[in-house]
Amino acid sequence: MARFVHLAPAARAARAVRSGLRASPGHHGERGVFCFPVLPSYTLTHQWLRELARWKGSRSLAAVDLLLPDDQPVTVGHYGGPVRHTTAAGAVGIVAALEDPRGWEVFLPRSVTAREVRRVRAVRQGTGWRYRPDAHGRPPCTCFGCRVRGGYGSRRLLERRPGADGPGPPPRVLLERVDRALADDDTAALRAALDGFSVRRRGPLDRLSPLADHPDPGVRSALAWAVSWWTTPGTGALLDRLAADPDPRVREDADDVRESRADR
Repeated sequence: MARFVHLAPAARAARAVRSGLRASPGHHGERGVFCFPVLPSYTLTHQWLRELARWKGSRSLAAVDLLLPDDQPVTVGHYGGPVRHTTAAGAVGIVAALEDPRGWEVFLPRSVTAREVRRVRAVRQGTGWRYRPDAHGRPPCTCFGCRVRGGYGSRRLLERRPGADGPGPPPRVLLERVDRALADDDTAALRAALDGFSVRRRGPLDRLSPLADHPDPGVRSALAWAVSWWTTPGTGALLDRLAADPDPRVREDADDVRESRADR
């Protein structure tokens, strides 16, 4: 059996003993669970902690120790780079042989069962790197892909270093794009317009809620992610409605959004 660790908000990690870990969006739209081999170095084993805490907005993460079959298919690679298909045992060997395994990750393309969860334990919250390995001393990037909305000091950072990609389109422009896409029956353009709402804290819920009945499940999934950060009253009810959608992918996406909101 190959040993791995998965880092998750403490509340979610506690549930893993009873129900395992549910698959979430991962590589190229595939659903699964990210994890990392247990190495002799405590710091390297838990290296992702500070970066995950930054993105998840959680004050406390916990470690979920996993035991996976040696022949379990997984992928392994450096984040943002190409991945290699191998087995769980093979991934442990690949990572352990690296001179610098920082930034590497293993992806299990399925959920983790409760039987595969060995234990849940507390970890030191100051462990690991943020932004990227060796980022200390370098100015942080403030582009949309790197910055975390609502993160500690994010407003002051943007005032000092405005994002290279600038602010997103205002809601009025996005709504015009939604209306145009609906008139043209262009689902790709509709999903792109909805994605523009996903970086906002509030939005026109009354205008977008009817899209929960759109015939394309991809649009309904995009709607769930579009409101993921919203604090607009009624957002929770819309997500509950999407979580009962007849399409399983829409239900999974809505559940992922609800879970991420609960972790904040």
